[in-house]
Amino acid sequence: MCRNIRPLNNFEPPATDDEVQAAALQYVRKIAGTTKPSAANQAAFDEAVEQIAHASRHLLDALVTTAPPKDREVEAAKARARAQARYGATAS
Repeated sequence: MCRNIRPLNNFEPPATDDEVQAAALQYVRKIAGTTKPSAANQAAFDEAVEQIAHASRHLLDALVTTAPPKDREVEAAKARARAQARYGATAS
């Protein structure tokens, strides 16, 4: 039904608002059990996405770490290598 929600903390460059919004949408889809709510539930669905995106952005802005920021390209290469080892095919 939906992609895995990826970690967004401690990356360089920092997570964008679009990435936070996409993660919130994926979370709400998972909780609701649907990718497209009915017309009767659309307002509640949209409000939940907005609230979760806001809370997520607040959390990301408040987190403190002493670890060096991760590089997105390096992390993506690691994920592709894990997928290759797991499935024997390249992941896109």
